[in-house]
Amino acid sequence: MAKLKLRGKDLIAIGYPQGKVIGIAVNSMLTNFKRERKDKVLQRLKTVLKNPEKYLNDGVFGKIAEALVQPVKVEAHKLNNTRAPFTIFGENNIQDEAKHQLFTALKLPIAKAGALMPDGHHGYGLPIGGVLATDNAVIPYGVGVDIGCRMCLSIYDIAPSYLTGSKDKYVQMLQDHTKFGSYETHKQHVDNPIFEREEFRNIPMVKKLKDKAYKQLGSSGGGNHFVEFGIIKIQDEHNEFNIPVGEYVGVLSHSGSRGLGANIAKHYTKLAMQQTPLPNEAKHLAWLDLNTHDGQEYWLAMNLAGDYASACHHDIHRRLAKALGKRPLAMVENHHNFAWKEQVNGEELIVHRKGATPAQKGVLGIIPGSMTAPGFIVRGKGFEASLNSASHGAGRLLSRRKAKEQLTQSEINKVLKDFGVTLIGGGKDEAPMAYKNIHKVMANQSELVEVVGTFTPKIVRMDRN
Repeated sequence: MAKLKLRGKDLIAIGYPQGKVIGIAVNSMLTNFKRERKDKVLQRLKTVLKNPEKYLNDGVFGKIAEALVQPVKVEAHKLNNTRAPFTIFGENNIQDEAKHQLFTALKLPIAKAGALMPDGHHGYGLPIGGVLATDNAVIPYGVGVDIGCRMCLSIYDIAPSYLTGSKDKYVQMLQDHTKFGSYETHKQHVDNPIFEREEFRNIPMVKKLKDKAYKQLGSSGGGNHFVEFGIIKIQDEHNEFNIPVGEYVGVLSHSGSRGLGANIAKHYTKLAMQQTPLPNEAKHLAWLDLNTHDGQEYWLAMNLAGDYASACHHDIHRRLAKALGKRPLAMVENHHNFAWKEQVNGEELIVHRKGATPAQKGVLGIIPGSMTAPGFIVRGKGFEASLNSASHGAGRLLSRRKAKEQLTQSEINKVLKDFGVTLIGGGKDEAPMAYKNIHKVMANQSELVEVVGTFTPKIVRMDRN
């Protein structure tokens, strides 16, 4: 069938008012019905025009209906002269570029409060380690490109001595049962309830990503994403797992929502930048109003991507549990690139955590170090000045570029050997020396979390650079 040809005058002829709705409707039809007959498409548009309120929540026609009923007002925004209230933790160990990024975000008209965690460093939009509470608006770059990037830890009743005594066996498990980067996927795919979600049917751009998401389930991204075996030390005898104090083998994974999240982030960031233009220094902080069709759609897509990221981790851990022939004693997991609706000073706000761990009172989380430094199982203290947040790791000391320029592979190999760490894959940009001292970071957030236990990496798998 021939490709659909549709022009603005065709819509005006059936009664559509001149204005932005014409462009929105033409673009939507050419995207979603490009192989349908023109008369059928025009009939669909007539039906929407007759009763637009009925279609406000529709994935395909909702934006057209919104433009007919209550068009989104696009206007350039200026930054406020003053900053919203904020707190910086470990300020002396954070570079000025990251602080200035937070200061810019705090001047947004929608900003209500903010914080910067002690692992903070420069990013896009919000700094990594940045937390921002906004009024009824979500910032796609405040969530991050890797939506739902998260940690997941399984604890096994296996003696840590097995990691050295049977090292080759554990190395082989990671090589056989983990996949990394843009092209590696598992040969055997599994069904998952996530693919029955309505978002995969009702949001057109998400629907197109379903096949890719299905193929990538259970795989990890590149960069600083990893799956590793290590030694867990439980030191809190009143832990939530009911596990005796002592040492165990653990599996720790770090990854996000893969191509699904990256494409959602790209699509809605573009829409946000079109709808809320900002001064150049703040352009990546463009937001979507949650009262608009695009804002609601992003919120649904973001939550889908977060749940998909969780499903990826569960599949990774399922595969390794099967290879180990063991069931884990317990599992701990948390997002650290996401936005939540939370109460802040008695008001419901949108709390963005871009590289920050949720740390509400009693909530468990994982803060990794580097491949030669321990990570920490933590329990949140619910510290209001941090917006109930903590760091998401040690934070970068060297940028990826500087790490590649300044570090040698022989230096890295020596450090790994000294700490008894076996590395599969990885690049110089992920060298242990590229990261801050995790112990200093933890010391700078003693008000925010208490330590339940530690995880020390021993066999690490990353993407091959």
